[in-house]
Amino acid sequence: MSSEKPIKIHPTAIVEDGAIIAPGTMIWHFVQVRSGSVIGSNCVFGKGSYVDTGVKIGNNVKVQNLVSIYQGVELEDDVFIGPHACFTNDLVPRAVNSDWQIVKTLVKKGVSIGANSTIVCGTVLGEYSMIGAGSVVTKDVPPHALVFGNPAKIMGYVCFCGEKISDPEITEQEISCLKCGKKVSLQA
Repeated sequence: MSSEKPIKIHPTAIVEDGAIIAPGTMIWHFVQVRSGSVIGSNCVFGKGSYVDTGVKIGNNVKVQNLVSIYQGVELEDDVFIGPHACFTNDLVPRAVNSDWQIVKTLVKKGVSIGANSTIVCGTVLGEYSMIGAGSVVTKDVPPHALVFGNPAKIMGYVCFCGEKISDPEITEQEISCLKCGKKVSLQA
């Protein structure tokens, strides 16, 4: 008998042929998953979220309601995306564009993205960084950085557990979290 959890797909979801979904993933109401996308194990996709063709998603990713993940986006393991967040994939959007090019975005392991945030394509969100709700990310985010605003700016640094551990003007290369005790190496 297999110990793998089954894939759960709500009857209202649309999962196109050619989409690859690993065991334990749950796809809820009105989600659309396009052909050519690859989704890891133990992921959760909330109501009305959209996964475009060619999107790559790691394991243990949680995508809240009404999130749009467009072609060119890659999410590594343990990523959280809050409701209504959106990823772009075109730096020069036009209704008609004969030389349209997808610009890639990489979201590294453990990143948390707050509700209603927009991630502009061509960016890399560093490991365990945290994007505050309503932010517009227009440039790369360092590992463990806490960013928010429009455009998003570094407002501090966070631990693996999410607790704020430093203000923006860091002076130490390694900080211990007061909540969980883990040591975090920071880029100065």
